[in-house]
Amino acid sequence: MDSEARGKKPHVVCIPFPAQGHINPMLKLAKLLHFNGFHITFVHTEFNYNQIQTASSSSPLEGLDDFEFEIIPDSLPPSNPSTKQDVVALCTTIRTNFSAPFRRLLNRLNESAGVPSINCIISDNFMSFTQDVAAELGIPDVVFCTCGASSFMCLLHTRKLIERGVLPLKIRKLLKLCFKFT
Repeated sequence: MDSEARGKKPHVVCIPFPAQGHINPMLKLAKLLHFNGFHITFVHTEFNYNQIQTASSSSPLEGLDDFEFEIIPDSLPPSNPSTKQDVVALCTTIRTNFSAPFRRLLNRLNESAGVPSINCIISDNFMSFTQDVAAELGIPDVVFCTCGASSFMCLLHTRKLIERGVLPLKIRKLLKLCFKFT
């Protein structure tokens, strides 16, 4: 594709929370957007990118025009590839260390000659740092909830349930609630 046509495509940067249950739905959304004419930049952490490279010799998206993978450092110590990533450490490092590398990536992409300017960021609901970075750079940020509908509703209503005294559940209330439906 010539650079003029490429420059006219809308460019979306997708950044999932770095866990399989978040990456797969975001990747499906990114593929849908790509097949509908969008330029896609999909952001991985070093750990996940290395895991993917270890698990597979090639990607079905490899070599697709206008679908690019970028890596940002996760600031975690190297891990044994056969082990799971420390989720608590990951959540902490996301809050404290992801903004700067993500900002640098967005600036580099916007300054790249062969890449269209970024029109939108689609970020996982657990990657809230993207909202501040997007606001600084004047790029719209859309939050994508990768969990199922029931999990989303729990997240959405947890505060109300705490305010009403329903949560945390007391064992007697729980038993009463359970027997109410039997």
